[in-house]
Amino acid sequence: MKIRPACVEDRTAWDPLWKGYQAYYEVDLSATTDNTWDRLMNPKETGPWCLVCEEDDGRLIGFTTYLLHDHTWGAEPRCYLVDLFTKPESRGKRVGRQLIEAVHAEAQKLGCSQTYWLTQHFNEAGRRLYDKVAKETPFIKYQM
Repeated sequence: MKIRPACVEDRTAWDPLWKGYQAYYEVDLSATTDNTWDRLMNPKETGPWCLVCEEDDGRLIGFTTYLLHDHTWGAEPRCYLVDLFTKPESRGKRVGRQLIEAVHAEAQKLGCSQTYWLTQHFNEAGRRLYDKVAKETPFIKYQM
């Protein structure tokens, strides 16, 4: 397996992964998919960026997106891992872990003080992985 930045030629292979991600979270982001892809291919200074996991035969089996942002608790930026998805048949093969570690490595290169992400309570499989690679925080999200 190889983790690498997504490129324009990946769009056709990325689309089914993006749709699988939406299905998992029971959302329909089809109205923003083209815009999302365009932003991933033309990130601003702080992102968003996309990494993909590629099998030895070139098939994409997972992806993650991330961005940087400033905050008031320190001078260094923070890295927010926005999306993470692995094809169901590829789960348990360290794809998610490798994608998270790749994002964190990029964040460290960019001088970030931390890498963090959110997940839903029902994401039990994801949370088992997250508990191995990171520390759960006590924060609760509110949204308007």
